[in-house]
Amino acid sequence: MARPSVIIAIREEGSIRIRNAANDLWTRLRSLAVKDLLTLVCVALALAGAWTFIEITDEVLEGETQAVDTWAVRSLRKPGDVSVPIGPRWLVEDVRDVSALGGRSVLVLVTSAVVLYLWQTRTFHTMWLVFAAAVGGQVLSILLKSVFARPRPDVVPHLTAASYSSFPSGHSMSAAAVYLTLALVALRLTDRVRLRVYILALATSVTVAVGVSRVYLGVHYPTDVLAGWVAGLVWAMCCWLVAGYLQRFGVIEAGIEGDSRSHADRAETSAAEGAVNQGAGSQT
Repeated sequence: MARPSVIIAIREEGSIRIRNAANDLWTRLRSLAVKDLLTLVCVALALAGAWTFIEITDEVLEGETQAVDTWAVRSLRKPGDVSVPIGPRWLVEDVRDVSALGGRSVLVLVTSAVVLYLWQTRTFHTMWLVFAAAVGGQVLSILLKSVFARPRPDVVPHLTAASYSSFPSGHSMSAAAVYLTLALVALRLTDRVRLRVYILALATSVTVAVGVSRVYLGVHYPTDVLAGWVAGLVWAMCCWLVAGYLQRFGVIEAGIEGDSRSHADRAETSAAEGAVNQGAGSQT
């Protein structure tokens, strides 16, 4: 006749197995729903962004935005002296620092750090995806600049060095392409809502700050920055969709949160089985 401790252990094991199965089913259903919704949102944003970029480009080429662009750039300088920006003296240097977050050197350092981390964790397919997304965004920015060849603003003195053409803003586009792509790739490594919101908010804030800084420094018109943001967003959405497609077919690695959950479940089940075996051993 089985002892009460063995019966209790068997009941606990059954309860744990049922609870784990229910949690796993709920997690899978919720994951499928969220992924399908996010895929639709990404497709919608990519299409809307492409249409918006075309509309902005059309207005810029026709000269419809020139008056507003000129007014916006001049409004950030003191009346009567366009060589002096508004705000305290220390603000100019701080804005240059923010602008550097979208510069080539900083983006190379950030991308390299992420790529090396993915290499250390042996997530090689994701590493190559991040590398291709960052390099592809830079190449796309250079190509668009060479095609449109819009001159830099000449209505105010530039407060920082600037090269190449003005449309779209290379700093704004590269920041959006790199930071948003890294954020969207990072979203696939966690299912915690707060962490996802934080990642997206951080990437978006940096991207917006870089674009605003370029207008403040007088090296870009607002439409340059807006077009850069949109183009970078479209590129980031495309990278997200490619990552989802590759992950669905197992080409890139799955999220680490799912792995950690499964490890915890297996540990809990193993503990219950150990209790059952211990009870059976004491009976004999």
